[in-house]
Amino acid sequence: MNPFRPRPRGPLSLQTRLMAAVTGFVSLILVVIAIATSVVLGNVLNGRLQDELATTSKSLARAATGNALIGKTVPDATSLWEGQTGVQTGTLVMVVSDGGAVTGSYVDPDRVAQDLTDTQMRQVVAALTAGRYELELDGLGSYQLAHQSVPIPGLPPRSVEVITGLPRAALEAQITTLFSMIALTTIGGLILLALSTAITIRVALRPLREVAATANRVANQPLDRGDVSITERVPAAEADPRTETGLVGAALNTLLDHVDASLAVRQRNEERMRQFVADASHELRTPLSSIRGYSELSLRALSRSDAPEDPATASAHTALERIQAQSLRMTSLVEDLLLLARLEEGRELSLSTVDLSRLAIEGVEDARPTAPDHDWAIDVPEEPVELIGDTGRLQQVVANLLANARTHTPAGTRISIEVAEEDGEAVLRVRDDGPGIDPAVRDELFSRFARGDRSRNRATGGSGLGLSITKAIVESHGGTISVQSAPGSTVFTVRLPHVPHRQTGGVPIVGAQTGGVPTSDATHPPTSDATSDAAEPPTDDERTAGGGHEMNRTLGGH
Repeated sequence: MNPFRPRPRGPLSLQTRLMAAVTGFVSLILVVIAIATSVVLGNVLNGRLQDELATTSKSLARAATGNALIGKTVPDATSLWEGQTGVQTGTLVMVVSDGGAVTGSYVDPDRVAQDLTDTQMRQVVAALTAGRYELELDGLGSYQLAHQSVPIPGLPPRSVEVITGLPRAALEAQITTLFSMIALTTIGGLILLALSTAITIRVALRPLREVAATANRVANQPLDRGDVSITERVPAAEADPRTETGLVGAALNTLLDHVDASLAVRQRNEERMRQFVADASHELRTPLSSIRGYSELSLRALSRSDAPEDPATASAHTALERIQAQSLRMTSLVEDLLLLARLEEGRELSLSTVDLSRLAIEGVEDARPTAPDHDWAIDVPEEPVELIGDTGRLQQVVANLLANARTHTPAGTRISIEVAEEDGEAVLRVRDDGPGIDPAVRDELFSRFARGDRSRNRATGGSGLGLSITKAIVESHGGTISVQSAPGSTVFTVRLPHVPHRQTGGVPIVGAQTGGVPTSDATHPPTSDATSDAAEPPTDDERTAGGGHEMNRTLGGH
């Protein structure tokens, strides 16, 4: 990337484009009018100067003719001022005889005739010879010239050239003043135009800004789950359908009304579905327990029977074992569904001080016997990483992540669990160097019934509730869970605050403690991994024993 390369500019706003267009067009019109006015007025002033010059030239020509009549063969320039009235200061006159003699004078500010120097007279003659009637005369400034031939009576007939000039200083001063006034007036008008245009456009576009602000506030609301109500609306004053911009605000308000109603319907449907799943799961627990109990009694009776072993008895024993295994499997699925429904309903967490390092160590110790062909590793700091949370739920998070890594990686895969403190949060990572997650299922990995193996094979895939439950537990503690996966490296990262805070649609938290034994019952069962339930579910006694343990540490001490 070239650091000296100019960065592309972003698009201009509508207000900027409108202001630029209006100001640009009006500025062009004003500039054209100013130039045209200046040219016209300049021509008028020049015409007035030409008229005055013609009048003065005729008057001096008559004086030259009169002097010739009274006996002066060739009048000189000074004699022409006699009897002249109203002569403008700076007016010059030159008389060029047919023999080449030149005399010249001008009227100074004291209204006294002063002779022109030879240099000045040569400048005047050279300019007229070249056909120029405007001249910058040394020491006197700019002049407008005119010449007239005056006949001298006598034999033979003769004539002289009378050259008259008027100063252009006053005319140029007037033109300069005129140009300055027009320029200042144009600039002032453009400034006022820009301000008035900016104010007008800003007021006219205010409803659009309100629409954008309302849309941004709605976009920042969490609408993906929970009881959501969109209360943001464009103010009625900015949503007048009689104006073009107000029509946009009114349309957005109508859209938000429809979306709000749709979200309310969705929430009611989700609540009914959640209640149905919870009720069905709860009702299924009793018949499943009965099936399991009767199968165990029947197996125990067959085992204690003294009757000789026959094919029918062996077949009955096998059938009862299958019934018991399937009842255990079904019980685990029902417990998972019930737990997920309770978490989404917002059941309370039983909070106490939890040592996340200890949970990680115990999780690896429990998982190692189930996969001895994997390479297990633990990385925890010397100091315990403690937080306020539900011990049983967090223990279930560790068990689910380890089971997920174990089930979906081949033998010889290295599975490691790490615990650390980062940015004021407790961080748990489960890492493996297996083949990675299929990109086709990565986006829905934490959804219900998401499975890496679509074949529903029990050896490679389970009910698909494990990671969904894991995410619900983490979010109920105010934390987040994420995954990064590539061939040879898959990492699940759980970030938990030291003190859980309630999230939208999450679980309310009560009873925060600094120590003690967390409550553990049948509602805290460890479940299988997100995409596999390969491990047999623990018994009720094992559930109670594994749901939590008394913590001997408190925050700030050991």
